[in-house]
Amino acid sequence: MSIATSPSTLPPSLWAATAPAAPPTPALAGSRRADVLIVGAGFTGLSAALHLAEAGTKVCVLEAHEPGWGASGRNGGQVNPTLKQDPDELVRTYGAARAEPLIDAVSRSADLVFELIERHGIDCQPVRKGWLQVAYSPQHIAAMHARAEQWARRGVATQMLDRADVAARLGTEAFAGGWLDGRAGGIQPLAYTRGLVRAAQAAGASVHGGSAVTALERRGTQWHAATASGASVVADQVLIATNGYTGGLWPGLSRTVLAANSFIVATAPLQGAAAHAILPGGETASTSQRLLLYFRKDAQGRLLMGGRGHFADPAGPADFAHLERSLELLFPQLGPLEYEYRWAGRIAVTRDFMPHVHTPAPGLTIALGYNGRGIALATSMGRHVAARLLQPGADFPYPVTPLQPIPLHGLQRFYIAAGVAWYSLLDRFS
Repeated sequence: MSIATSPSTLPPSLWAATAPAAPPTPALAGSRRADVLIVGAGFTGLSAALHLAEAGTKVCVLEAHEPGWGASGRNGGQVNPTLKQDPDELVRTYGAARAEPLIDAVSRSADLVFELIERHGIDCQPVRKGWLQVAYSPQHIAAMHARAEQWARRGVATQMLDRADVAARLGTEAFAGGWLDGRAGGIQPLAYTRGLVRAAQAAGASVHGGSAVTALERRGTQWHAATASGASVVADQVLIATNGYTGGLWPGLSRTVLAANSFIVATAPLQGAAAHAILPGGETASTSQRLLLYFRKDAQGRLLMGGRGHFADPAGPADFAHLERSLELLFPQLGPLEYEYRWAGRIAVTRDFMPHVHTPAPGLTIALGYNGRGIALATSMGRHVAARLLQPGADFPYPVTPLQPIPLHGLQRFYIAAGVAWYSLLDRFS
C-alpha cells in the first residue's frame, strides 16, 4: 500500500477506488464575475453552491485540488445528526430560544443528506438504518440513555440498549450497552461529494478544481480573489469553507481550529456466518470513549474502523496498527484479517466542539469546525449559510462568533499529542 501522494492527486483510499468517476471540474481560466465565490469544494461549499444556484444565484466554487480531496472524500461515511453536546446542555449554554432552533437544525441534518441523495439520484450506496453509540463500561450507560431520552423528547426515534441488545446488533460482547439513533446512516462519502458537484453544476454553479485561491481582498463593495495560476474572480459575497485544510487565506483563521488526523482501515469483503453476524442490521457504530472508535460495513461487506491517529500524516501500514488491533479484539471470531485499504484525513476540531461561523468583514462568511461529524452538519451548514446569504436578515440557527485563535496554536502538534495521551489514560481508567 502506498501512502505518499502528490498534492494534486486524490489520496488513495477505499472511497477513491470505488467511487463513480469524477465530473469534469477544470481549473479556472481568465477572469470571472460571480454573485458568490465559494472557496473549498467539500460538503459545506458544495451544499451552499447547490442551494444558491437553485435560487438563481451566480456561484463560482474554487478548490485547490479536486472536489472531495479533503475530509469530505476521506471520512468514515457515517451520517450522524448530532453535536458533541447533548440537547439539554445546549439549552443550558445558549438558552432555549437560541438552542432549540440549533438543535432542530442539527436533528434535521441527516434528513437533508438523504433527501439530496434521493432528489438528485446520487449514486453513493446510502443505507439509513441508524447509528449505535456503545460503551464498554456499565457506569457510562446511564448518561447514554439520558442522551437518548433527550432526543426522544424532541421526536427522534431512539432505542435504549442493554448488553444483550448491543451484542446482537454488533456481533461482539465487548460492550455494556448503548443507544440507537434512528436518524443516522452511512454513505460512500466521495461518491456523495461528486454527486453534489454534478447537482450544483446542473443548477448552474461553476466548480473548478486545481484552482487554489492565493489572495483575497475587498475593493470597495466587491471581493477580488486571485488563484495560483493567475485566474481571478470578482464577487459580491465570499464563503470560505476549507475546514480541516484551512491555510493562511484569511488572517488568523487557521489558528481557530486544530487539524486532527483521523485514520481508517478497511478489510477485504468478509464472508461466512461470522461475518454476517457483525452489524447485520446495517447500522453504523461508534464508541463513547473520549478517543472514540467508529466502525461500519460498506456495500461490499468490508469492515471499516476509524479513530484518531498521530498528528503527522501516516507513512505506512505500521501507523494503522492500533486500529487493526482494536478491530481484531472486538471481533476475534473473524480470525486473522486481510486489510485492503488504509488512509487518513484531517478534521477541524474547535475549542468548544461547536461548528464555527464567522463574518469578519462585510460580504465574507466563514463556516468550519465539524469535529468529525461533517457529512450531516456540513451539508446542513451549507444550506443554512446559503439561505443567510440570500436573505441576510433571516433566522440563522448557528451561533455567529468572532474569530478567536487558540492560544499558542503553533504548538498544535503538541496539543494533539498531549490530548491523545491524556484522553487515552482517562478512557483506560473510567
